[in-house]
Order: sequence, then structure tokens, then C-alpha cells
Amino acid sequence: MEEQEKSLFEQWKEYAYNEKKTVDQRELSAFWDSYFEKEKEIYSQILDQPDEVISGTLSELAERFGQSLQTMVGFMDGTNDSLTQKIDLETMTEQTPVRLEYDWAVLYKNMVAAKADWLYRLPQWNQIFPKEKQDELYKEQKRSTTIVKPKKIGRNDPCPCGSGKKYKQCCGRNA
Repeated sequence: MEEQEKSLFEQWKEYAYNEKKTVDQRELSAFWDSYFEKEKEIYSQILDQPDEVISGTLSELAERFGQSLQTMVGFMDGTNDSLTQKIDLETMTEQTPVRLEYDWAVLYKNMVAAKADWLYRLPQWNQIFPKEKQDELYKEQKRSTTIVKPKKIGRNDPCPCGSGKKYKQCCGRNA
């Protein structure tokens, strides 16, 4: 039986994430540096026209943004969670229709979560959100990933159940 051809997304993951360890670290690092510059170019163009919903096939979008098909597959991988209509990356082909309609707040927070300061600091964001809103979204994202441990109850502290007894003589007796 013939081995099935890999999807565009599988090809992207295999190379970009070096799943088969076929690329040395220096080459992979250069690849990502180049990719991030291309990603920045694409987002700059998209953010320049925030009211425009960009649509077309994956191949047409690659041509529109002057990028390779591989770069567009990677871009879709990174941007898919911020779209109002997600696409199935696993089944994506050159002819897959793509609609780049964003939830701008989600996109901004996803960029913050990815620590992509070269993206969430693009000046084009200023026409979408005022600086105060950008700061608010930034803080919201950071708070959402901060783990806050509850204060530990000491043995001699009042019991949180409200009985008035010490914790060790009440709810903490069997702890």
C-alpha cells in the first residue's frame, strides 16, 4: 500500500518544529528568524486595513502577501486561534478558502501570550486600540496565566469554617 502524501500542515510542523531532527539548530534558528520577519510583514499589512476582511484560497493569500505557500501555512498555524472562523489546518490545501476576519482583542492577547513583542508592539495597533486598551489587554493576558496560590492555613489559625475553634482542633484535625 502506498504511503499517503503529507498534508501541508504536517509538512510545516515536521520542518518548522524539526520533528525528525533533520535540521541542525543553526539552520532552524535562521529559519525562524526569517519566518518571524515575514510574519511581521503580513500582520503589518493586515493591521493597516483593520476593517477589510481578507479572503481567498491559501495559494491566493500567499501570492497577495508575497510569501511562499509554506510561510502561509505557518502563518495560518499561528493566527488560526484568533480568527472568527477557524479553518481545519489538518485538511488545508492550496485551494482551501481562507477568511482572515479577526477578533482583534483575542489576536492581541494571543500575541502577548506568545511573547511576540515584535507583533503586539506594531504601530498599526494604535489605529485599532488606544494605548490604554492595549495596556489593559496586555495585563488581562498576563493575569490569566498567573497562578495565585491560596494562603496556607496554619495549625493555630482560626478555622475557615467559622466555628471559632483553631484549625487544628476543627477541620484540620484529620489533616
